[in-house]
Amino acid sequence: MSVLVCGEAIVDLFVSVDNGNMQAQPVLGGSPYNVAVGLARLGVPTSFFGGLSSDVFGAAIRSRLIAEGVDVAQAVETERLTTISVVGTNTDEHPAYAFHGEGKADRSVSVADLPRELDKDIRAIVMGSFTLVVEPVASAHLALARRERGKRLISIDPNLRPTVTPDLARWRRQFAEFLPCADIIKASDEDLGIAFPGVSHREVTANWFAAGAALCIITHGAKGAVAWRPGRDPIIEAGRPVETVDTVGAGDSFHAALLARLDQYGLLTREGVTALSDAHVSEVLAFAATAAALTCSCRGADPPRLAEMPPKCDRPGAVG
Repeated sequence: MSVLVCGEAIVDLFVSVDNGNMQAQPVLGGSPYNVAVGLARLGVPTSFFGGLSSDVFGAAIRSRLIAEGVDVAQAVETERLTTISVVGTNTDEHPAYAFHGEGKADRSVSVADLPRELDKDIRAIVMGSFTLVVEPVASAHLALARRERGKRLISIDPNLRPTVTPDLARWRRQFAEFLPCADIIKASDEDLGIAFPGVSHREVTANWFAAGAALCIITHGAKGAVAWRPGRDPIIEAGRPVETVDTVGAGDSFHAALLARLDQYGLLTREGVTALSDAHVSEVLAFAATAAALTCSCRGADPPRLAEMPPKCDRPGAVG
């Protein structure tokens, strides 16, 4: 069985300035791209559906996905250029992004580009980041989610990017369109603070459950993560200190590991998620937190391979 990851694959340009001297390092990235690589490295057969440019960056992305074992047969090739995301740090040492992506390859996917029929082996679909909102790709993803809901598990990470979608009222309306299709929602407390200021996580998740979600995971950076389920007490996975190089891609590694662990248990279905025991939830959170911690220990989004994961996921770490 496999997972289809939908969304952007872009170039993160890490920029640092020291006394007026600038250094820049391009790294392949994009939240869905990171999730696809993370899933493949954890042993989950993975396919990627997104716009890939014919430019040098697009060729590098395609080559890297193939090298990681990700199937790119569903990717949409276009002459539009690859989005470049300039990554610096803010005053809190968190990543700060500036996107150069208007009209680029990742946004150009349309409803007409959707595969007519998904392979029967695809068990789950992953969506997230700004391709949930920018057009025409947002409409394509929504059409796919509506077509496939109930047939396959759908997991969504909003991964809000205010510099790309500054109109938060519009973002909330668009995200609400996806909610009836989502079985799992993974989000960071930082994103929720921006999208739903002053609203408690209990209230946010209650609204998501009312729309149809079965499991909501909220990550809290170094403090850990909390799993919410309808009618159940939340389950908390405490944060563990790690020597952090940066946190880029930590949340994506968490998302990938969450789904990979469910797949390993044979629970990557709506029914499986609904039936999760407290013990299973705790162990899945620990596994995901460990993957995120390993990602934080190196520069850029570099999710761990299955062989790098400890047999028991009690290694100190942080989640993104």
